[in-house]
Amino acid sequence: MPRLLVLWDVDHTLINAGGGGLELYRIAFAELFGGEMPVPGSMAGRTERAIALEVLTLAGLPEPSGKVAAFHAVMAAHAPEVSELIRARGIVLPGAAEALAALAMAGAGGGAAGDGGQPVVQALLTGNIRALAEVKLGALGLTGHLDLDVGTYGDAHEVRAELVGPARRRAALAYGGDFSGEATVLVGDTPLDVEAALVTGARAVAVATGYFSVAELTAAGAHVVLPDLTDTSRVLRAVLGTSQSPAA
Repeated sequence: MPRLLVLWDVDHTLINAGGGGLELYRIAFAELFGGEMPVPGSMAGRTERAIALEVLTLAGLPEPSGKVAAFHAVMAAHAPEVSELIRARGIVLPGAAEALAALAMAGAGGGAAGDGGQPVVQALLTGNIRALAEVKLGALGLTGHLDLDVGTYGDAHEVRAELVGPARRRAALAYGGDFSGEATVLVGDTPLDVEAALVTGARAVAVATGYFSVAELTAAGAHVVLPDLTDTSRVLRAVLGTSQSPAA
């Protein structure tokens, strides 16, 4: 029975999508409302629900909260259209594919360094809507070790921390484990990823591969901070809980 649920962020943790997400926003906005889409503020760590609400508010649309679901539906319908852009411009961040594979081996009892025989479920906790997350990761070949049905996506809530509970419940139903407390690990690149872990009692592993430094992620309270995912053994120790220093 699995004893650990690892919830990965997508953008700037596993991949850089090369602008594919913003392009999808523009496509959906043009179809629904016409004209140029207003550019939102920082998207780092935020959910699609929060970002879409900001975009629609900046556009001056009446009752923007009532239009978010329709906006996401159009985004989902057009998500496959940005696959080629992501394949051409996007990149898998160094070490990401190896980290996913090593944790999958640990979960299968493959004896990876430091795993202690600890079965692992890997899923997503991402600000992306599911259709976009699947297109991004599928275009770059990273879906193989992830249970996409367990993950929680950015249309579920404006607050990232609210995505953790649904993922835990789905994992428990699918695998029969108890993923409360630090049996859930969030891996992400922003203080909002760290906050989502801390306020839900999960463990926070932060990677400084986005817009935030090791120092900033340490100050946010992450249990472990990595400069990147390139050292697979170090990633395993951090995620599996055998390295507890903040800047591991």
